[in-house]
Amino acid sequence: MSHPADVHTRPTDLLLRRTRVRAAWGLTAVLLLAAGLTRATAGGPDSGLPAPYAGAPAARAALDPARLVRVPAQAWSDTGRVDFTAWPARGPRTGDRALLTRALGTWAAPTSQTAVAVAPGVSAEPPGHPPQLLFAGDPGPGTLVVVFLDADRIVRYTERGGRRSLDIARTDDANVTTAAAVTLTRDAGTARRLLAPWIATAGVRDLTAPAGAARPLPIGSDGTVTTDLPHGAAGQREGDAATRGAGSEGCGPRPVLEVASSPRIVEKHAFLLADLGGLLPVHLTYTPPAEGADVPPARQPREATGPAALARWAQEACTLGEVDGRAVRAVNLWDFAVTELPESTGRAVWSCTRATHWDGRGDVRIRLRPPTGASLAVAHAESTAACGRFGQHVLAATLWRAPSGRGYQLAAGSREVAEITATGSLHSRTAGRTLTAQAPPAPAPPPALTATLRSGAVITALDARGGGRD
Repeated sequence: MSHPADVHTRPTDLLLRRTRVRAAWGLTAVLLLAAGLTRATAGGPDSGLPAPYAGAPAARAALDPARLVRVPAQAWSDTGRVDFTAWPARGPRTGDRALLTRALGTWAAPTSQTAVAVAPGVSAEPPGHPPQLLFAGDPGPGTLVVVFLDADRIVRYTERGGRRSLDIARTDDANVTTAAAVTLTRDAGTARRLLAPWIATAGVRDLTAPAGAARPLPIGSDGTVTTDLPHGAAGQREGDAATRGAGSEGCGPRPVLEVASSPRIVEKHAFLLADLGGLLPVHLTYTPPAEGADVPPARQPREATGPAALARWAQEACTLGEVDGRAVRAVNLWDFAVTELPESTGRAVWSCTRATHWDGRGDVRIRLRPPTGASLAVAHAESTAACGRFGQHVLAATLWRAPSGRGYQLAAGSREVAEITATGSLHSRTAGRTLTAQAPPAPAPPPALTATLRSGAVITALDARGGGRD
């Protein structure tokens, strides 16, 4: 009999039995998997599935067309969640089992001949459960398209000319505007789009011609519309695997979709969607300047369909070519300050254009638009909160040259700025939201600009490296 203080160097019989049981189960699993793969390659019930899914019931269900999630046609009007999850399955091929099987199988295991385009920050992993079917049809000659929703991803499968392609985009926190359309095809300067079921009317307008009326577009019985593509590289730069390579240089007319929601969702709600090269069009909004009081009230982004918004977007329309539409869900043009230019040359508008990504990050570009001529690039920053809901305090500065040839240092801040100070090569301080001073002679370095908010906090100017911060 062993003593209680003895050290046992062998596992107990119980541990040995557990080890043997685990080994047996492991061997059984290997044999079952091998049997499943053998059936798949031998033309059994799993023969149409990629090998990693064969013999795995839970994973196999994700590739079964019969298990696809299909939402009732009127679900969108009876839910408080108006996004892609409320889309019904539409298109003439929603019952085409062979097409749906090919689409799911290609998504699960794309071959080397499959063109795959994945938007920044989104996973290309195959589905782990049955996805939702949004569309299956032939929206163009010789083209078959299937669109799925998988949690926070939209997946588009395309067959064209004997080739297959996949496009995957993010849909985090999509809503009534950012879930309003999906691009199905792009061909010869036009795009075919599937609209959300809550879109009642659609039209197309040229963003560079604000005085023109929107041209009504017929919405097909399957919820699709055809629109022109922008004449620049932006609209055809495409993260789109099916049409990668199209595009041209320059900025001409920029057609955008103007759509209106059904009164069953919200009354008199029209908004703009721009094709910036991604699977999903980008929602355009506008924030007018806050003026008319010592501390003007904050202004919120509004739909870019009114006269003032259209006039301003017409002036900045060509700058949309700088936006990567594969990653961006919305672009807001915020006119945060107005300044009187020196030498009685008129008023200039300071604007911050924020492109908000699907993951919440934002890229901003600040410009100064004089009374005549093009906007002047002032600063840009990436992955910043500036000019958004959580970055409402902004200071920007630039060197501006008057028609006389004299140089001036200009600066402007958002509504809470109480004082602006320049140090370094220029020493100047002014109360209020704008600063104008004669620039130091060249080759003096640019001065350092700071602003004091009414709360006493100090912010720095947003510069070309995105250095502005609280």
